Amino acid sequence: MKLLSRLRPYLVSEPGPLSQGEKLRSTLAAFVAMLAVGWVSGHFLHGIGVPVMIASVGASAVLLFATPHSPLAQPWPVAGGHLISALIGVTCAKLVADPWVAAALAVSLSILAMHYTRSLHPPGGATALLPVLGNSYIHADGYHFVLVPVALNVLLILAAALAINNLLPGHRWPARPYPEKDKRHRHDDPTPLGRLGIDKDDLHRALQDMDIYLDVSEEDLNQVYSRAGMHAFRRKMGHITCGDIMSRDVVTAEFGTELEEVWAQLRFHKVKAMPVIDPARRVIGMVTLVDFLKRANLKTYETFQDKLVKFIRRTPGVYSEKPEVVGQIMAAPVVTAREDMHIVELVPLLSDRGLHHIPVVNEERRLVGMVTQSDLIAALYTDDVNR
Repeated sequence: MKLLSRLRPYLVSEPGPLSQGEKLRSTLAAFVAMLAVGWVSGHFLHGIGVPVMIASVGASAVLLFATPHSPLAQPWPVAGGHLISALIGVTCAKLVADPWVAAALAVSLSILAMHYTRSLHPPGGATALLPVLGNSYIHADGYHFVLVPVALNVLLILAAALAINNLLPGHRWPARPYPEKDKRHRHDDPTPLGRLGIDKDDLHRALQDMDIYLDVSEEDLNQVYSRAGMHAFRRKMGHITCGDIMSRDVVTAEFGTELEEVWAQLRFHKVKAMPVIDPARRVIGMVTLVDFLKRANLKTYETFQDKLVKFIRRTPGVYSEKPEVVGQIMAAPVVTAREDMHIVELVPLLSDRGLHHIPVVNEERRLVGMVTQSDLIAALYTDDVNR
């Protein structure tokens, strides 16, 4: 028993911190995908080789639906891994008489080819074996086996993954590449958080130092590091919420509030943004000074004031060709923060996403305050000073 206890860490890996819901979602997704692949394949394929091929695609389904962010589960590795391995397997079956030597060559050469073509996909090894050790139907097909059933099954499983993974909450497929520049501000600098944290070159060099293949993308590695840093920061700062630092006396507008009144409120209170709410005080939009300026057709500075005044003032009569109320120019939907949300979660919203004002809502989604970049800076400074 003691020996087994000592060996256990080497034999059994630690379970990933997945929720029960995520495990059930991936199970259901794989069921639907394999049902679709089997049903369509059954209408195009005949013979004993059909269930064997579906078994190989079943291995791909584990990666596509249980680990959709894995580099091994992206479109090119899935397609290239199967097709390249199938070509190598057919070639080895034709050129090497001994089936066991042919099998060893097929798998090993497939691994080498997948490494160099950046299409490493473990089920490709099974696909490489099929032409060598398969039945007479597969042997007779020759290179036609690469098209049917391999290419057909790959196309079906990729289509199923694209449709199903992007319908599941919290999933995206294909995985997003590591961001190389700040797209919001259209320059090549990293995002504000990225300038102080780990960047792509840091991750690349660290992986080079380890010199092993890790089944995790650089984007996910960076997210794990960022989230771990946020949890550590939250633990050190204590429980400071948005409700602790927000402004509570918030100037608001409703959908039908006239533009001239909203403009006057923005200028009088010297604020740059105002939440737009419904009668139940739920946030339906946000209006800023920029929304006024970009709608006033201010292409030149020549008649700046005249155009702005004309845009803001109410049009006499019944008909109008320009916006008259704030609901017609507001931005929607709006990113909001919960009253009980820790302020550390505001950092990526106010830095990388370029937001300056975030409405704060309670558990009923009703507006209770507003938090700004200045509020967050003051909170971080005060906490640092009080240490």
